[in-house]
Amino acid sequence: MRLIDFAAINRAAQPRLHSLLLRWLPQGKQQGAEWVALNPVRDDGRPGSFKVNLRTGRWADFATGDKGGDAISLLAYLRGLSQAAAARLLARELEVRS
Repeated sequence: MRLIDFAAINRAAQPRLHSLLLRWLPQGKQQGAEWVALNPVRDDGRPGSFKVNLRTGRWADFATGDKGGDAISLLAYLRGLSQAAAARLLARELEVRS
């Protein structure tokens, strides 16, 4: 099995993060440099505590303390996947050789 180039996948995802978030968190909206959305992983009543920084890819749910630093960790969190499975899925979606 080939090693996963997490850095290359995240580099490819960063400039396309806004369009990825439109698909992953379609109920969200951009507020300045952040994407603010309901957290689909929990019963979230109103947007505001779940945010993704569009410049860095860092994300957090300030209500629960869940957080991560890139698109791979966000996809893993949203889909309940391992980091490796999320990286492979994102690489396929972005058509990046991992």
